[in-house]
Amino acid sequence: SRVPVVWIVPIVAALVAAIWRAWPRPPRTHTRPLDTGLVGALAAFFIACEWVSTVSAFNAFMAAAGAILLVSLLQESHRLAFHDELTGLPSRRALEERLHGLGPVHAIAMLDVDHFKKFNDTHGHDIGDQVLRLVAARLAQASGGGTAYRYGGEEFCILFPERQLADALPHVETICADIAAYQMAVRRPDRPKDAEAGTRLRQLRSPERILSVTVSIGVAEPEGLRATPAEVVIAADRALYRAKEAGRNRVSR
Repeated sequence: SRVPVVWIVPIVAALVAAIWRAWPRPPRTHTRPLDTGLVGALAAFFIACEWVSTVSAFNAFMAAAGAILLVSLLQESHRLAFHDELTGLPSRRALEERLHGLGPVHAIAMLDVDHFKKFNDTHGHDIGDQVLRLVAARLAQASGGGTAYRYGGEEFCILFPERQLADALPHVETICADIAAYQMAVRRPDRPKDAEAGTRLRQLRSPERILSVTVSIGVAEPEGLRATPAEVVIAADRALYRAKEAGRNRVSR
């Protein structure tokens, strides 16, 4: 009842492919690479046990188990380094890697959640985390070719490769308006962890609290001596503070 020898290569290939399919999907909604790697390695090991008397086949499956574990560990390390666990967005390290590959035409937006410390102090850090996830979910849907990153704390960054500031500005203003218009229902402490069950329960009863969230955004592009992406990030950050000084919940350039 052993697996035919001609099936060895396809099976090994399928086990390795399982790892690749698990990455780089968002960590909060899909299986982690390491989890899939462990399953694949165990499967390769048990198949190898069926081929103990055939040295070449046994060695092939054991090597496949080791390769699967190695690949999954590498991908898990990459996921932890380049993705933000809380929001599911690429992290600042991923942003810095992307900045090196930007061409001469690009726009960069720096975004900050208004009065975020007040959310934490008034409602607790759990509500603060909900606010960050809400903002991240809206940024992940950014149009105009923008890619969102979590820069750190309550600050985010949106890259618009091969877009001038005039092209990116309408999309940034839409993001600002959409977040301000969204009424965030604060999750009750007894809310089910299952998303579908939570949705059904939310339809049956009103939320305990409704909060409004606003953001301030600064946008910049290469101009004059400000030529490198890192310098554009600094310019966008300065524009962000101008937006805050002007009253928040707005876009500044």
